[in-house]
Amino acid sequence: MTVSERFLKYVSFGTNSDENSETCPSTKSQLILGEFIAEELTRIGLCDVEFDKDGYVYGVIPATAGRENDPKIGFIAHMDTSSDVKGDDIKPQIVNYHGGDIKLNENVSIRLKDFPFLEKYKGCDIITTDGTTLLGADDKAGIAEILTACEYIIAHPEISHGRIAVGITPDEEIGRGADRFDVKKFGCDWAYTIDGGELGEIEFENFNAASAKITVHGVNIHPGSAKNKMKNASLLAAEFINMMPKAETPAHTEGYEGFYHLGGMEGDETLAKLSYIIRDHDMESFLKRKEFVENLVKYLNSVYGDGTFEAVIKDSYYNMREKILPFMHIIDKAAEAMKQAEVEPLIVPIRGGTDGARLSFEGLPCPNLSTGGANFHGVHEFIPIQSMEKMVEIIVTLMKN
Repeated sequence: MTVSERFLKYVSFGTNSDENSETCPSTKSQLILGEFIAEELTRIGLCDVEFDKDGYVYGVIPATAGRENDPKIGFIAHMDTSSDVKGDDIKPQIVNYHGGDIKLNENVSIRLKDFPFLEKYKGCDIITTDGTTLLGADDKAGIAEILTACEYIIAHPEISHGRIAVGITPDEEIGRGADRFDVKKFGCDWAYTIDGGELGEIEFENFNAASAKITVHGVNIHPGSAKNKMKNASLLAAEFINMMPKAETPAHTEGYEGFYHLGGMEGDETLAKLSYIIRDHDMESFLKRKEFVENLVKYLNSVYGDGTFEAVIKDSYYNMREKILPFMHIIDKAAEAMKQAEVEPLIVPIRGGTDGARLSFEGLPCPNLSTGGANFHGVHEFIPIQSMEKMVEIIVTLMKN
């Protein structure tokens, strides 16, 4: 099976995760895909395949003779997709791209003026959405690339290699992918998540991340007699929003610049809720950002009364850089594998997080490599088939070396 065929099969499974669910995985649809992947690992020929009750999938390709003492390497991807956009009933389209805009439907196009990097994919076969859903290349492309590389290695017994492990996780998009991942069972010296963007990206620096849940308590009075009595929670929430730094949002930052992101809001006169995420690569700046939110809550409570505003700030993950620096040879190996595939490696900071960030703090150094896709978490998401094929080649090289 080709990597594109495998990918198109996986995206037929809708697997949005749900941050409001307390189950693991957060959605039953992930269990359905997880079972399918486990069956495929067995069919391909991996050993010790396990699909556990929490939705995690594991499998192993044993070392070939004479390579049993080599370092053990792992490859990890996640099966859930972002809940930001509809992620089921996906209708992928394959476009032989010759330049210009890509029309997805009558109302939606991938416009060159919005995404000028599209131009470099002239001559490629690009898989897109129909403009009504996300595609799911984040991270079903990663799964497809890993399994296709495994199938190649097993089909070519003349290739010598050390022990190779595969791990597929649920709920990465809601920050829980590493929660119940069994590092000991995985049994690797290091691993790579295949969960990045455009072809060639190598990432070992990610955000420090936290969530901030702001609750605003109001006092509702009949509007006809509300003067000097009503405290409208929704208006107070708007005041909080307006006091946050307007230039420090995702739309105004790049590279190593951190941000505050308002991801959700709801409310009425009595109660309002705001959901923020806080991100920064630098730990000192990260701590200052959290402190800013706490101080803003204190200030507004001094104006409107104690208990009017509440903030619950919870750390999600940390920058893995400090855990990767002692193992920079694994970055060098990835860069060399890309060069062998005639792909220019590009070391960039992750403006997000991966399962690997958490796992690196649990003793499994785990940088992130590209999938080849772009415009994740939206209807403009796409991935060139040729980029996926190159990633399979790169993964096979890493497996051999």
